[in-house]
Amino acid sequence: MRFLWMLAFFALPPAPGQERKEQRPLEEPLPSTIKVDVDLVSVLCAVRDKRNALIGNMTKDDFTLFEDGKQQTIKYFSRETDLPLTIGLLIDVSVSQGRLIEDERHAGHQFLTQVLRKKDMAFLISFGAEAELLQDFTNSSTLLREGLGKLRVNAQVGGMHPGPVPSANRPHGTILYDAAYLAAAEQLRKEVGRKVIILITDGVDQGSRTTVQGTIEAAQRSDVIIYSIEYVDPGFYYGRGGLGMPSDSSLRRMSEETGGRLYRVDRRHTLKDVFDELQQEMRSQYSLAYQSTNSERRGEFRRIEIRAGDKNLKVQARRGYYATAGAP
Repeated sequence: MRFLWMLAFFALPPAPGQERKEQRPLEEPLPSTIKVDVDLVSVLCAVRDKRNALIGNMTKDDFTLFEDGKQQTIKYFSRETDLPLTIGLLIDVSVSQGRLIEDERHAGHQFLTQVLRKKDMAFLISFGAEAELLQDFTNSSTLLREGLGKLRVNAQVGGMHPGPVPSANRPHGTILYDAAYLAAAEQLRKEVGRKVIILITDGVDQGSRTTVQGTIEAAQRSDVIIYSIEYVDPGFYYGRGGLGMPSDSSLRRMSEETGGRLYRVDRRHTLKDVFDELQQEMRSQYSLAYQSTNSERRGEFRRIEIRAGDKNLKVQARRGYYATAGAP
C-alpha cells in the first residue's frame, strides 16, 4: 500500500475499517501498554554504565520505581529479548539529505534484515515537503528493500530554505514533527509489544503543523519509543552561504522523553555502526510492570522515574504516561 500523507490529513478522521494485510499474533508475556482494568503500567528500559555500555544482568531488586515521586511496587519483571517488535523507520528526504539517501537505503535494509524476527514487523515512511508511506507493516525483507528503493528527494517548489510556517509564499520544507506524529498516533497506536520509531534526519523541521511537544505526547500516549539518528551533510550547510550546522535539541528531547536515545553519524561513526548499536539496545531491554497506587484516571500526565541501585548506572526509560480511561 502506498499513499501520501498530506497536511490536510489532520482535518480528516481515520479511515474506518482500514486494516493492514499482515497481522501479528497477539502474544506477549508481559503487558507493554497501560492496562486500565487493573491500573497496570508497563515500562521498558535500558541500563548503561558510565562508559555508555549496556548492562544486561540486572534483576528486579536492582531497580526502584517512582510515579509522581511516590515509590511503586514492581510486580512483574523480565528481560525483553523476544517480545514482538514493531519498527517505524522514518527517513528524511528533504533537499539537505539528498546526498545521504543512498547510504540510508543500503544501511537501512541491512539493519531491518538483521533485526526483524518472525513475529516482528516494520513500515517505512519518507518525509520532506510531505510524508509518504513507502511500505506498510510487513516482515518481508523483499518488500522493505523495494520500499527503500523508492526513496527520492522530496522538496516543494518555493525555495531551498522556506520559512517555518507554510503559506502561499513560504511552503513547508521538512515536516519532521508531522511525520513522527502520524507514525505514532496513526500507525502504532493500536499495536502491541514493543513499538519503536527510528528517525534518520538532520533534525531540521520546516512547516510542520504539530510541535515537538505534540509529537512527544503522541508517542507517550501510544507507548512508542523514539530513537533519533542525527545524520547531517556538512557540505550542504557550509557550502550554501555559511549556514551553521542544525541543532539536535529537538531530536534529543523527543528521544529522551520517550525512553529512546540520540545517535549521531560522523566520519568515525557510520550509519551502519549506529544501526548495530541500536540493534543491540533493542535486544537488551528490561520490562518493569507495576500497579499504580493512584487509582484515579483523569487523563493527566504522570511522571515515571526508575533508579538503579548502583548509582554509577543510568536507567533509560520513558519519563511518564497519560492516565486515561482507555487504551493509550
